[in-house]
Amino acid sequence: MNTTSLLAQLQTQVQQLKASVTSEFLPLEIATLNFKPHATSWSILECLEHLNRYSRFYLPHFAKALAAAPTLALPQPVRYSWLGKKSLDMVNPGNVKKHKTLKHMNPHNSQLTAAVLDEFLQHQDTLLKLLEKATKADVNKKTIPVEFFRLLKMRTLEAFEFLVMHQQRHVQQAQRVQAQSKQPISLVV
Repeated sequence: MNTTSLLAQLQTQVQQLKASVTSEFLPLEIATLNFKPHATSWSILECLEHLNRYSRFYLPHFAKALAAAPTLALPQPVRYSWLGKKSLDMVNPGNVKKHKTLKHMNPHNSQLTAAVLDEFLQHQDTLLKLLEKATKADVNKKTIPVEFFRLLKMRTLEAFEFLVMHQQRHVQQAQRVQAQSKQPISLVV
Protein backbone atom coordinates (compact mmCIF):
# COMPACT_ATOMS: atom_id res chain seq x y z
CA MET A 1 0.00 0.00 0.00
CA ASN A 2 1.21 3.53 -0.64
CA THR A 3 0.91 6.62 1.54
CA THR A 4 -1.84 8.21 -0.57
CA SER A 5 -4.05 5.11 -0.36
CA LEU A 6 -3.59 4.72 3.39
CA LEU A 7 -4.27 8.42 4.03
CA ALA A 8 -7.49 8.18 1.96
CA GLN A 9 -8.51 5.07 3.92
CA LEU A 10 -7.85 6.87 7.23
CA GLN A 11 -9.92 9.88 6.09
CA THR A 12 -12.84 7.57 5.31
CA GLN A 13 -12.51 5.88 8.70
CA VAL A 14 -12.47 9.23 10.53
CA GLN A 15 -15.59 10.33 8.64
CA GLN A 16 -17.27 7.05 9.66
CA LEU A 17 -16.29 7.58 13.31
CA LYS A 18 -17.66 11.10 13.18
CA ALA A 19 -20.93 9.88 11.64
CA SER A 20 -21.29 7.10 14.23
CA VAL A 21 -20.76 9.42 17.18
CA THR A 22 -23.13 12.02 15.70
CA SER A 23 -25.95 9.58 14.96
CA GLU A 24 -25.56 7.16 17.89
CA PHE A 25 -24.37 9.25 20.84
CA LEU A 26 -25.41 12.88 20.29
CA PRO A 27 -29.16 12.10 20.65
CA LEU A 28 -28.67 10.24 23.95
CA GLU A 29 -29.63 11.63 27.33
CA ILE A 30 -26.87 12.39 29.82
CA ALA A 31 -27.89 9.45 32.04
CA THR A 32 -27.31 7.02 29.16
CA LEU A 33 -24.03 8.73 28.21
CA ASN A 34 -22.82 8.24 31.80
CA PHE A 35 -24.19 4.68 32.21
CA LYS A 36 -21.61 2.08 33.27
CA PRO A 37 -22.32 -1.64 32.96
CA HIS A 38 -19.96 -2.30 35.89
CA ALA A 39 -18.33 -0.11 38.54
CA THR A 40 -14.90 -0.63 36.95
CA SER A 41 -15.94 -0.08 33.34
CA TRP A 42 -16.11 3.17 31.39
CA SER A 43 -19.22 5.01 30.28
CA ILE A 44 -19.72 6.27 26.72
CA LEU A 45 -18.45 9.70 27.78
CA GLU A 46 -15.42 8.22 29.51
CA CYS A 47 -14.51 6.29 26.34
CA LEU A 48 -14.68 9.50 24.31
CA GLU A 49 -12.90 11.61 26.94
CA HIS A 50 -10.04 9.09 26.83
CA LEU A 51 -9.84 9.70 23.07
CA ASN A 52 -10.02 13.47 23.59
CA ARG A 53 -7.00 13.27 25.88
CA TYR A 54 -5.03 11.44 23.18
CA SER A 55 -6.14 13.95 20.54
CA ARG A 56 -5.04 16.85 22.74
CA PHE A 57 -1.56 15.34 22.75
CA TYR A 58 -1.21 14.04 19.19
CA LEU A 59 -2.98 16.64 17.02
CA PRO A 60 -0.55 19.50 17.82
CA HIS A 61 2.37 17.15 17.12
CA PHE A 62 0.86 16.22 13.75
CA ALA A 63 0.45 19.91 12.86
CA LYS A 64 4.05 20.64 13.82
CA ALA A 65 5.41 17.62 11.92
CA LEU A 66 3.45 18.43 8.77
CA ALA A 67 4.52 22.09 8.85
CA ALA A 68 8.16 20.97 8.86
CA ALA A 69 7.81 17.99 6.49
CA PRO A 70 9.26 18.17 2.98
CA THR A 71 6.69 18.18 0.18
CA LEU A 72 6.38 15.02 -1.89
CA ALA A 73 4.82 14.93 -5.33
CA LEU A 74 4.50 11.14 -5.61
CA PRO A 75 3.04 8.62 -3.16
CA GLN A 76 5.60 6.55 -1.26
CA PRO A 77 5.35 2.97 -0.02
CA VAL A 78 4.09 2.81 3.56
CA ARG A 79 6.93 1.94 5.96
CA TYR A 80 6.50 0.76 9.53
CA SER A 81 8.95 0.79 12.39
CA TRP A 82 9.03 -1.93 15.03
CA LEU A 83 7.43 0.50 17.50
CA GLY A 84 4.72 1.41 14.98
CA LYS A 85 3.83 -2.23 14.30
CA LYS A 86 3.71 -3.00 18.02
CA SER A 87 1.56 0.08 18.76
CA LEU A 88 -0.87 -0.69 15.92
CA ASP A 89 -1.24 -4.29 17.06
CA MET A 90 -2.00 -3.12 20.60
CA VAL A 91 -4.83 -0.73 19.60
CA ASN A 92 -6.24 -2.80 16.75
CA PRO A 93 -10.03 -2.99 17.30
CA GLY A 94 -9.85 -6.72 16.51
CA ASN A 95 -7.41 -7.29 19.38
CA VAL A 96 -9.66 -8.20 22.32
CA LYS A 97 -6.85 -8.10 24.87
CA LYS A 98 -7.42 -5.32 27.40
CA HIS A 99 -4.60 -2.88 28.10
CA LYS A 100 -4.11 -0.74 31.15
CA THR A 101 -4.12 2.95 30.32
CA LEU A 102 -1.85 5.58 31.80
CA LYS A 103 -3.28 7.29 34.87
CA HIS A 104 -3.47 10.76 33.27
CA MET A 105 -5.25 9.26 30.24
CA ASN A 106 -7.79 7.38 32.36
CA PRO A 107 -11.07 9.32 32.73
CA HIS A 108 -12.65 6.74 35.07
CA ASN A 109 -15.05 8.39 37.53
CA SER A 110 -14.69 11.83 35.93
CA GLN A 111 -17.63 14.22 36.05
CA LEU A 112 -18.37 14.53 32.33
CA THR A 113 -20.99 16.37 30.30
CA ALA A 114 -22.12 16.18 26.70
CA ALA A 115 -19.38 18.74 25.91
CA VAL A 116 -17.11 15.67 25.57
CA LEU A 117 -19.01 14.76 22.39
CA ASP A 118 -18.56 18.24 20.92
CA GLU A 119 -14.84 18.18 21.67
CA PHE A 120 -14.51 14.73 20.09
CA LEU A 121 -16.22 15.91 16.91
CA GLN A 122 -14.02 19.03 16.77
CA HIS A 123 -10.94 16.81 17.07
CA GLN A 124 -12.24 14.73 14.15
CA ASP A 125 -12.58 17.85 12.00
CA THR A 126 -9.00 18.85 12.87
CA LEU A 127 -7.77 15.32 12.16
CA LEU A 128 -9.45 15.33 8.74
CA LYS A 129 -7.71 18.61 7.85
CA LEU A 130 -4.37 17.21 8.98
CA LEU A 131 -4.87 14.00 7.00
CA GLU A 132 -5.62 16.11 3.91
CA LYS A 133 -2.48 18.17 4.49
CA ALA A 134 -0.49 14.95 4.94
CA THR A 135 -1.22 13.88 1.35
CA LYS A 136 1.43 16.34 0.17
CA ALA A 137 4.05 15.59 2.84
CA ASP A 138 6.70 12.99 3.56
CA VAL A 139 4.86 11.02 6.24
CA ASN A 140 7.43 8.22 6.54
CA LYS A 141 9.77 10.26 8.76
CA LYS A 142 9.95 9.58 12.51
CA THR A 143 8.61 12.84 13.91
CA ILE A 144 5.75 12.07 16.31
CA PRO A 145 6.67 11.47 19.96
CA VAL A 146 4.99 8.55 21.68
CA GLU A 147 2.70 9.80 24.44
CA PHE A 148 3.92 7.48 27.19
CA PHE A 149 7.67 7.95 26.45
CA ARG A 150 8.33 11.07 24.44
CA LEU A 151 11.92 10.23 23.55
CA LEU A 152 10.56 7.48 21.27
CA LYS A 153 9.17 8.61 17.93
CA MET A 154 6.81 7.03 15.43
CA ARG A 155 6.62 7.79 11.75
CA THR A 156 3.96 10.40 11.06
CA LEU A 157 1.82 8.03 8.99
CA GLU A 158 1.94 5.17 11.49
CA ALA A 159 1.04 7.64 14.27
CA PHE A 160 -2.00 8.77 12.23
CA GLU A 161 -2.99 5.13 11.78
CA PHE A 162 -2.42 4.49 15.51
CA LEU A 163 -4.69 7.39 16.48
CA VAL A 164 -7.50 6.32 14.11
CA MET A 165 -7.34 2.65 15.17
CA HIS A 166 -7.33 3.69 18.82
CA GLN A 167 -10.44 5.77 18.18
CA GLN A 168 -12.16 2.88 16.41
CA ARG A 169 -11.36 0.59 19.33
CA HIS A 170 -12.89 2.91 21.93
CA VAL A 171 -15.90 3.98 19.85
CA GLN A 172 -16.69 0.26 19.52
CA GLN A 173 -16.32 -0.01 23.30
CA ALA A 174 -18.75 2.92 23.71
CA GLN A 175 -21.19 1.21 21.33
CA ARG A 176 -21.07 -1.93 23.48
CA VAL A 177 -21.80 0.19 26.57
CA GLN A 178 -24.75 1.76 24.76
CA ALA A 179 -26.10 -1.70 23.86
CA GLN A 180 -25.77 -2.78 27.50
CA SER A 181 -27.62 0.34 28.67
CA LYS A 182 -30.67 -0.83 26.72
CA GLN A 183 -30.78 -4.27 28.33
CA PRO A 184 -33.36 -4.75 31.07
CA ILE A 185 -31.93 -5.02 34.56
CA SER A 186 -32.65 -8.36 36.20
CA LEU A 187 -32.46 -8.76 39.92
CA VAL A 188 -31.38 -12.08 41.34
CA VAL A 189 -33.10 -12.94 44.61
